[in-house]
Amino acid sequence: MTLTTHNLGFPRIGGDRELKKAQEAYWRGEIDQTQLEQVGRELRRAHWQLQADAGVDLIPTGDFAWYDQVLTLSATLGNIPARHRNNATATVAPQKQDDQACCAHHSNAHEPSEWASAPCKDIDLDTLFRVARGRAPTGQATTASDMTKWFDTNYHYLVPEFHAGQTFQLSWRQIIDETAEAIALGHKVKPVILGPLSYLFLGKEKGAAFDRFDLLDNLLPAYQQLLTALSQAGASWVQIDEPILVLDLPEKWQRAFEPVYNRLQHSKLKVLLATYFGTLGDNLPIAANLPVAGLHIDAVRAPEQVLTLIDHLQDHKILSIGVVDGRNIWRNDLEKSLTLLKQARERIGDRLWVAPSCSLLHSPVNVEREEKLPEDIKSWLAFAKQKVQEVVTLKTLLTNPEDATAQAALEDSSAAAQARLSSKKIHNTEVQARLQAITPDHARRDSIFALRIAKQQALLQLPPFPTTTIGSFPQTDHIRQTRSEFKQGKINAVEYENRIRQEIADCIAKQEQLGIDVLVHGEAERNDMVEYFGEQLNGYAFTQYGWVQSYGSRCVKPPIIYGDVSRPAPITVSWARYAQSLSKKPVKGMLTGPITMLFWSFVRDDQPRETTALQIALALRDEVVDLESAGIQVIQIDEPAIREGLPLREKDRKEYLDWAVKAFRITASGVQDETQIHTHMCYSEFNDIIKAIADLDADVITIETSRSDGELLQAFEQFNYPNDIGPGVYDIHSPNVPEVQTMVNLLKRAAREIPAERLWVNPDCGLKTRRWPETEAALARMVEAAKTLRAQIANAAVLTNKEVPLEA
Repeated sequence: MTLTTHNLGFPRIGGDRELKKAQEAYWRGEIDQTQLEQVGRELRRAHWQLQADAGVDLIPTGDFAWYDQVLTLSATLGNIPARHRNNATATVAPQKQDDQACCAHHSNAHEPSEWASAPCKDIDLDTLFRVARGRAPTGQATTASDMTKWFDTNYHYLVPEFHAGQTFQLSWRQIIDETAEAIALGHKVKPVILGPLSYLFLGKEKGAAFDRFDLLDNLLPAYQQLLTALSQAGASWVQIDEPILVLDLPEKWQRAFEPVYNRLQHSKLKVLLATYFGTLGDNLPIAANLPVAGLHIDAVRAPEQVLTLIDHLQDHKILSIGVVDGRNIWRNDLEKSLTLLKQARERIGDRLWVAPSCSLLHSPVNVEREEKLPEDIKSWLAFAKQKVQEVVTLKTLLTNPEDATAQAALEDSSAAAQARLSSKKIHNTEVQARLQAITPDHARRDSIFALRIAKQQALLQLPPFPTTTIGSFPQTDHIRQTRSEFKQGKINAVEYENRIRQEIADCIAKQEQLGIDVLVHGEAERNDMVEYFGEQLNGYAFTQYGWVQSYGSRCVKPPIIYGDVSRPAPITVSWARYAQSLSKKPVKGMLTGPITMLFWSFVRDDQPRETTALQIALALRDEVVDLESAGIQVIQIDEPAIREGLPLREKDRKEYLDWAVKAFRITASGVQDETQIHTHMCYSEFNDIIKAIADLDADVITIETSRSDGELLQAFEQFNYPNDIGPGVYDIHSPNVPEVQTMVNLLKRAAREIPAERLWVNPDCGLKTRRWPETEAALARMVEAAKTLRAQIANAAVLTNKEVPLEA
């Protein structure tokens, strides 16, 4: 046995977002499926070769996905809702109780060889796109599946749907075929799949009430088939991810691990069970004693668990230690990692494997391409290509410490770490002094909500069920071209400003024509909701090619917070003032909140995140106050990432929520009572933090409810939310135009728990990714839905859902 290096997953989008561009071209009908598949094949081959050239011993397969790796597994197991299958003959809006998994009618007795020659015809590539988007170039348009955050990352996965009595059957070849493809190219591979317990735990029940845990016995035969098929494809190792082992698990889920993995033992396939994003904690004895060949743990998030796990580890088992950060872009301190690995190797010898902490899905591809970063900051960074090189270098330093190349890398790493520590770019004494001067009054509005809202209603004069949007409007080719030409110096600042003003004027005019009550300027000047603000704050740096996947074809380029944050000048004020001058209706000022600015960036790791969040809050507070002074009566401070930052363990959550709420309130609390503060949250389960959401004390909150079939409204059945709320009435991530009655029904459901006078009508997220024809059609129907509800209560003296019930 020799010390081994491996990777848990590589970014699939490509350094130039080749996959994104090909996906979107396919959806538009500009390329066919064969051309799309060729792009995927070329990316896989390039990424496998990159890792092989770096010297990685075991290269992952199964990490490539056409939209999402959890969705790929759902297809593999035949778990595709009936409304998305190829044999669906009609659009199905709500989920039906008889929506069974694809291939449930097939016998679980199929052998893999028989299945391989006759895969389920109900599933093809377009099936996956219908699950994810509600629409594909073929098949019926329908309701997309729910999408939510992958643990505490900014990646979104497609939530599996489960039904009582459901069975599963191996039905989609992708993971197996790509494993065979890599082996045929001469690579030694390790397929990666999500484990059965995590797969069930991260899904949701649909239809008649039942416990999805009860499906475990039905699910395992499909996993056994998959493992056999991977072995037949030539794999000798398989990585089975069970990230739920870093959560506080109910006892029955804890007890299930040993019998499940006893059943999944395979005579020809060794299992590396992988956990990441946190500590095993009370689940450590469970993981240590599982009948698997090896365990992977995250030693970046939880280095303290390494030696403890070794004490529990059986003598024959591999221990994979993730010492290179898969979640952030800071260069590895090789000396520090080497110290930990040496301690482990002294105890377990070459049963040690070296790896990143988690999949590199969350990292950009290659820092070498960054030509515009300051050289000192660039020297502190490592992207996916560099991270696999760091893993291999650490192995070399352990097994051949005299190697000249490895020693040079070690010296370079130490020099970079010291240079970063002593850099004058990192610290700003004025920012630190302002942070020390924060008092409780900085986080309090002048009056309670009941008094504020009365003043706001008197000023704004909005109708019942006021309509608004979340902020962004379609980013057209002309807008992107304008920004590109300005950055390249092809047009001057005057021409750029004139073009953007015209886009704003057009956007305001369209909203006026649609009859929307509270307008937005459309954000034509903004590339990304975090990047745009970060570009104008001190302490941030930006990449040219630092793209990471958020979901599907949606990629973001997170800023890098390397130093103390401050605002040197107003950011949005001139655009907001101009937009407001075009309408007598209120136009919202639009900001990204401090917690989202924090978690949707690559964050400095040399001080507590709380400190960085409060620095950002003070910078944004200045912007909010300046917007109010410019005559902006409604200001939205978006916080879609607040749930994302929630620690995975219950014991750590209160501390986080306390400082996250404090940061938002510092941002929002410098204005008068008459100024209405909105916030927006989307695509994250926040039912368990609803009290903290209320503690933000935003006058209006807008949330996602359409894609989750209104499930997020359940939080308000148990908690009396005190302020105004806009439950998103249609899914902007699908190109489908919603029906008026569907939106009316959702609002009626909301009105059962929330007084009608406190309900707003809005989409569930920004409209940046949509096109104008579908946007205008959808918003027209949204306004019509609001008018329908107003008509039902037009003659009521008191607008409450209790005294004036809405018609059924």
